[in-house]
Amino acid sequence: MSTLRSYYVLTLVAALSTSASLAVEGGGLLAARTVQVAGSGVDFLNGAIVHSTETTPTGMIQKSTETVELNGSLRGRVLYHVTSVFDFVKGTLVNTGNQVFSGTIAGSAPVMIHDDQFRFDVNLGNGAETGSVSLVDHIAGPKVRCVLEVVGTGVNSDANPTFNYKGECIFRGR
Repeated sequence: MSTLRSYYVLTLVAALSTSASLAVEGGGLLAARTVQVAGSGVDFLNGAIVHSTETTPTGMIQKSTETVELNGSLRGRVLYHVTSVFDFVKGTLVNTGNQVFSGTIAGSAPVMIHDDQFRFDVNLGNGAETGSVSLVDHIAGPKVRCVLEVVGTGVNSDANPTFNYKGECIFRGR
């Protein structure tokens, strides 16, 4: 009996460790699939809708709505409500807020994903821009989470900021 009990315990432990990367949702097992992504984009700053501007001792805080177009692994648009904190004394700009991506990822079905953790830092002196994006709140389409790093590449002929992105997206599927 002891040997049989040990066999069942070992079988259970093996089954649990084998399915460690699986999640249960809606009664079925789901496996995660990670996709490395990369591409470019443009922030249509010239079409921004400015909702408010507040003067601060060192600069200003601006709240606006903007759109971004993404190409590459992520193809689609981002609508974002951005709070821009300009510090003219330090020569910095920090953008935070909420954004929603609508489009496809590596040829997937259309998705919508929300991010309230993004942050972009801009050096106003030389224009250098870096940022991070955490599109992790599922809204519609395949269940996917994307974490991206963004690096500014300058501006296009319309003076709209351009950038490259890279990172990974994790799909949860049957």
